[in-house]
Amino acid sequence: MPIRFDAADAHWRAAPLAAFSADQKDWLTRGGSLTAHLRALGAVEVRVTREAVAMPWSDECAALGLAPRERAWVREIVLAVDGVPYVAAHSATPLVASHGVWQAMRRLRTRPLAELLYTDSGVARSALVSRCVSARHPLHALAARETEAAFVPHVFVARRSVFERHGEPLLVTECMLPALWAHLARLGAQPSTPAHSVRERGPLGHTASRAHPSSHTGAR
Repeated sequence: MPIRFDAADAHWRAAPLAAFSADQKDWLTRGGSLTAHLRALGAVEVRVTREAVAMPWSDECAALGLAPRERAWVREIVLAVDGVPYVAAHSATPLVASHGVWQAMRRLRTRPLAELLYTDSGVARSALVSRCVSARHPLHALAARETEAAFVPHVFVARRSVFERHGEPLLVTECMLPALWAHLARLGAQPSTPAHSVRERGPLGHTASRAHPSSHTGAR
């Protein structure tokens, strides 16, 4: 079932960059819940770092179908495995949707967003898209805060997708941190690692997107 919203733009692409490692290509394209995949590596903790009414990032407006300077509800979290930050995530939905279709997002506290997204048959997901994120993008600062200073890379690797419920979008951006890649390197992980088969139960627990990769965001 195609959806109206598309997470792709000139920088966020459906095909991971050729320069990405095998592990990076694997984790950037995994369907289902990222939280579930991380649970295969250890105990996962959700730490909320920000929840507020805010302006969406400049590259989020089109993906959310928002007009310039239209506000959104923003939630930022860290997913830690055995106490070590592995992912910094940023989610945004139109402010009106945060009081309606996506109002449960305001009440999650330390529960993962996956509880909303993978248990509702009315939720559809766009194609996953990814990119390298440099210091020019606000996501870099978000990720750098959760990375030891000596290990902050010039660019981070991130992915995002849009979830739609009753015509309203929720954009979820996930930035993988160096500790995740270091852990996988220690395990000698391959793209076919058993973690890939772990899924949250629910309608989006498949690898393929329900949206056509070439679909484009429509006006709200």
